[in-house]
Amino acid sequence: MMDKSFDAKAVEIRISALWEETGAFRAGRPDRAAAKPFCVVIPPPNVTGNLHMGHALNNTLQDILCRYQRMNGSDVLWQPGTDHAGIATQMVVERMLREAQEPDRRTMGREPFLRRVWAWKAESGGAIVQQLKRLGASCDWSRERFTLDEGLSRAVSKVFVQLYREGLVYKDKRLVNWDPKFQTAISDLEVLQIESRGSFRWSRDDGAPLDSASLAKVLARNPNGHLYYFDYPVVDSDGEETGERVTVATTRPETMLGDTAVAVHPEDERYKRLIDRQVRLPLVGRLMTIVADDYSDPEKGTGAVKITPAHDFNDFEVGKRHEAEGVRPINILDAAAKVILKDNLAFFEGVESDHDHARLIAAVDGQDRFVARLRIVEMMALAGLLAKVEPHTHMVPHGDRSNAVIEPWLTDQWYVDAKTLAQPALAAVREGRTQFVPKSWEKTYFDWLENIQPWCVSRQLWWGHQIPAWYSPWGGVFVEETEDAAYAAGLADGVERGALSNDEARAITADRAKLAEMFVRDEDVLDTWFSSALWPFSTLGWPDETPELKRFYPTDVLVTGFDIIFFWVARMMMMGLHFQSEIPFRDVYIHALVRDEKGAKMSKSKGNVIDPIELIDHYGADALRFTLAAMAAQGRDIKLSHSRVEGYRNFATKLWNASRFAEMNGCVRAAGFDPASAHEPLNRWILGEAAKASAETAGAIESYRFNDAANAVYRFVWSVFCDWCLELAKPVLQGGDVSAARAETQATIAHVLDAIYAMLHPFMPFLTEELWTIKGESGPSRAGPLALGPWPKEGLEVDETVESEIGWVVDLIGEIRSVKSEMAIPPSTLAPLILVAPSERAARSAEAWSESIKRLARVETIETAQAAPPGALQLLVRGEVVALPLTGLVDLAAEGARLDKEIDKVRAEIAKVEAKLGNDDFLARAPDDVIAEHEERRETFQERLVKLIHARDRLERV
Repeated sequence: MMDKSFDAKAVEIRISALWEETGAFRAGRPDRAAAKPFCVVIPPPNVTGNLHMGHALNNTLQDILCRYQRMNGSDVLWQPGTDHAGIATQMVVERMLREAQEPDRRTMGREPFLRRVWAWKAESGGAIVQQLKRLGASCDWSRERFTLDEGLSRAVSKVFVQLYREGLVYKDKRLVNWDPKFQTAISDLEVLQIESRGSFRWSRDDGAPLDSASLAKVLARNPNGHLYYFDYPVVDSDGEETGERVTVATTRPETMLGDTAVAVHPEDERYKRLIDRQVRLPLVGRLMTIVADDYSDPEKGTGAVKITPAHDFNDFEVGKRHEAEGVRPINILDAAAKVILKDNLAFFEGVESDHDHARLIAAVDGQDRFVARLRIVEMMALAGLLAKVEPHTHMVPHGDRSNAVIEPWLTDQWYVDAKTLAQPALAAVREGRTQFVPKSWEKTYFDWLENIQPWCVSRQLWWGHQIPAWYSPWGGVFVEETEDAAYAAGLADGVERGALSNDEARAITADRAKLAEMFVRDEDVLDTWFSSALWPFSTLGWPDETPELKRFYPTDVLVTGFDIIFFWVARMMMMGLHFQSEIPFRDVYIHALVRDEKGAKMSKSKGNVIDPIELIDHYGADALRFTLAAMAAQGRDIKLSHSRVEGYRNFATKLWNASRFAEMNGCVRAAGFDPASAHEPLNRWILGEAAKASAETAGAIESYRFNDAANAVYRFVWSVFCDWCLELAKPVLQGGDVSAARAETQATIAHVLDAIYAMLHPFMPFLTEELWTIKGESGPSRAGPLALGPWPKEGLEVDETVESEIGWVVDLIGEIRSVKSEMAIPPSTLAPLILVAPSERAARSAEAWSESIKRLARVETIETAQAAPPGALQLLVRGEVVALPLTGLVDLAAEGARLDKEIDKVRAEIAKVEAKLGNDDFLARAPDDVIAEHEERRETFQERLVKLIHARDRLERV
């Protein structure tokens, strides 16, 4: 006997154990050796992470695909694993050390620190794996990988070395996004652009001196958000000031110390005559050329731009274009973003020797960039070269984890020639070998790859894949897969260059300590995305030629978010094509964001974050999964609320209760039952509807229309099976007669329930596996867990004769119920039903199902007439006219007035919303989620208006 209610917590524990015991999710099952392979690699979550709603959506969709394919007989590998998350993990452990008042990592040293990180990972890392299991993720957990495990580390080294030897990895001095708090380069993905606007305003033209104290207070609150206008004196060929000045504007005054040019647009009439002339850099004395470059926009600022190649990405490119004119990068900041002038040879190169730098060095050398910012402004004001300061709204880059302002910084880093690797990746998508769903995301992919820049892959961290490069005292660089190979190459190079004799090389060979002292390994580690780019083939065993690699590569589909198309998807395409000569996946499904119920993006600062684990605890994993799937329309963000999840928990309860109803009415699986032999119209109808629902659900899953798939099975379970089949079957099931019709109906219902459990399993795996197990206790033994199939395929094609009979009855009852609801007639009110000149088929159907029509539509009698009586409401049901006499049931005049009033009210609401949406100022100021909310309200009101007008028109015809 089934329990009275569905206990999600208890079932999830029990069913998880069942799947584990039966090895339901293992790839390579012997019984599927000849089956079609299907492979998905999980986007590896950070080892430091906890399950958030984006993870829940992403993994629910992957799981739907994998469970569906597994049920259809495929040999499914859903490859799991986690990412070592360089910065995030190192930050967690460093914070832990601080809280425990232990030595920091630099005091501790690299190797002891890394041992602590591995210890933390073993003890606390990977909590998200357990959370994914709670969600029901059907990965082959026996194959779990970690981006720093031995096999993947070997793959990373091999890739780096091969790319280096092919000239596709190189070291270069370029600008990077530098995080001065963590003192490492970071990727664009790890940079947050935060809008800033100051409040200080001053102008030399006003005659008052600069109020440094007030400016200091403003900058102490926020050092950004102002535009400073500096005058640079123009000089003649002898270096003498002409009295003319070029005014430039900057948001970062301290960077002026690294200026090496001023750029103007070649067609700007204000400056044409000054092109190729020089200005003197105030405070420093450096002479700089005024260069002509299209980068300068005559419409912005003064039209003249200070060029600081070492501290601005755009300026760096301008500098490269004008090297011949003396434009060069001068780094004036150190790794902690402090100003460095003393002993900075590049800073002093070319500067007039008689220029007084003592005061400048005393003011800013060794100071934090923001302290130097204020002091530079003060010194420019004292020199009479500060024209004005004004508030300025601009975006300021911040580290997403450190919250420090990111500094474009010139440093030596390792780079990948991404442009060369991008070409095959572009061609693969253009030729349709890999397809994006929705297709519109291809443009994003193309835009990035067509304009791709060299990929900086080195990071100044300790936790990660240490770069396999060793340096010798004589300037040699040895990039090898192993330490021994590097030592051997280094010794051979030393002998060849004459830096070592043969005897010295032989003596050192056996001395590991001397080798380590002579050949120093690069301290940097690789960008986390470098190892992630190899994920589709490294997790399958590459660089070894494993059976898994041969069977499962290329993978079938990647499910991911739009925000990492550049940083992960494109790089996997590049690496997969380069090292496997084959695309890494055939399809890329890009899902949308999960927002709060008002459409706002979830964030801790807003306090609107919804924790998926809390929802699972409260409503069960199945309810959360179904909610996410049902709302996952392609290209449309999900607006999630507790009420939505609660609604789908009620759906689970509905199916549980339907299964209990079947059990209590003897609907058990019958040995030898053949659905094709069903005779009773109701049974043939529901079997046909089940076949339709199965095909519709399957087709939607295969085309990544997850919401359509979920809604198809939902409609069938709730609106067809529960609301109609079980209701229409009650007279047979509960009539007391033991008959062939009753036995067939019981067997049919049991058979259709099995089909329902299977169709619903990819979405609600715990509930359906539990019901499958319970129902398997009676009747023929099960071949295995539902997770292994089968997907419901057998069943009758739709029998048009039966469908026209039962379908007409269902539509008739639905129309009568709808009319009563529209006209506020209590559902329990009995009314006569008149068939107006019915066809033979309609008359026969009405007679056969008269008792069900009376019971379900609350109809008193069913009569036949050649014309509708006066005062009757006429309904058209599949071409048949029926009439409901309303005399005594409805005050037609009052009902008309009520509908007119409601129509006017809804029209007024639509007008209000349309007025806002037609207001350009509102559209410009309102956040996207507010606009979306108004559009949704308009749509809701418009749908309501259509229904009201329809009801009013019907009333007019009475």
